[in-house]
Amino acid sequence: MHRQIRALLDAGHEITYVAPFTDCNVTPDPRVRAIDVPRAVGRRRGRALKAARGALKRGVEGADLLVVHDIELLFRLPRSRPVTVWDVHEDTAAALESKPYLPEHLRRTLPPLIRRVEARAEKRLHLILAEESYRERFSRPHPVVPNTTYVPPRPPAPPGRNRVVYVGHLSRARGAVELIELARRLHPHGIRTDLVGAADAEIRPLLRDAQRDGLLDWYGYVPNQHALRMAEGAIAGLSLLHDVPNYRRSMPTKVVEYMSRGLPVITTPLPAASSLVERADCGVVTPFGDVDAALRAVLALREDPEGAAAMGARGHAEALRRYHWPDQAGEFVGLLEGWATASAAPARAHHRPLVV
Repeated sequence: MHRQIRALLDAGHEITYVAPFTDCNVTPDPRVRAIDVPRAVGRRRGRALKAARGALKRGVEGADLLVVHDIELLFRLPRSRPVTVWDVHEDTAAALESKPYLPEHLRRTLPPLIRRVEARAEKRLHLILAEESYRERFSRPHPVVPNTTYVPPRPPAPPGRNRVVYVGHLSRARGAVELIELARRLHPHGIRTDLVGAADAEIRPLLRDAQRDGLLDWYGYVPNQHALRMAEGAIAGLSLLHDVPNYRRSMPTKVVEYMSRGLPVITTPLPAASSLVERADCGVVTPFGDVDAALRAVLALREDPEGAAAMGARGHAEALRRYHWPDQAGEFVGLLEGWATASAAPARAHHRPLVV
């Protein structure tokens, strides 16, 4: 919504947006035609997927282009539909390892099926990839439009001295247990921990208990643009992801988002994240699962406000130079316009495409 749809709206296109607005407690942007669907959570996905088929069928009426992001929606595409684009934002097969609700036998048997679905999809649909590393999953070349962010032209307020922040989904593989333990250890130092994001079912009781004990503040799902404003002024942005296949090759978006808000980054040594943080000298890399190292990093940043501010400024400058979404937005819009126009009947070839 905040990157792709905003870019399409700015280019003058009409948008129908199918999303779980009610379940995420989000009010749709008045500029889009919103179709509300249930949210798919854990293994309880049947109701959401059933609703998705009808929602997509209604949504594509009169549309010139359909864009889907979730691989499961490839099984729910309407038979009668416009040119369709799969915007690939995850290595689904690799991500299965970090989904605790899946039985072990499904984690073993699903990856080959997913790879077959991907191979079939690239023969029938247009693909956009969010990561260069995704290219090797496909036999044909597909355009890469990096998953970047809006970077304020000037750095926000410098890092503060009384809280740290995490923005993103909370799961075991994303370091939720370590974040809770870090909050416990930071509390005696007068440092608050803010966690902004939805959480897996197994993590929610841990978060609620920690919040009742006054160790942290868990805000649940917050739309991205508001969540990043909430992050401003923290000592650091935390990214304690585990070393799992789905994260090993990708750039954690939250690292770039912290940089865009002038925050020093504390990250685990995933290759892309640690390479960026070390190259830009905008944060600290700590070992996987090492809460003591994360604690030392936070305390060191608090005790050196000038050094922390310099890290934040360097990170912001690097994000503005290399990861500012408007620098990719034109390519994204151009790809969709080209595919929609090429598929349109001559009488409609100059119309603005309606994108779902």
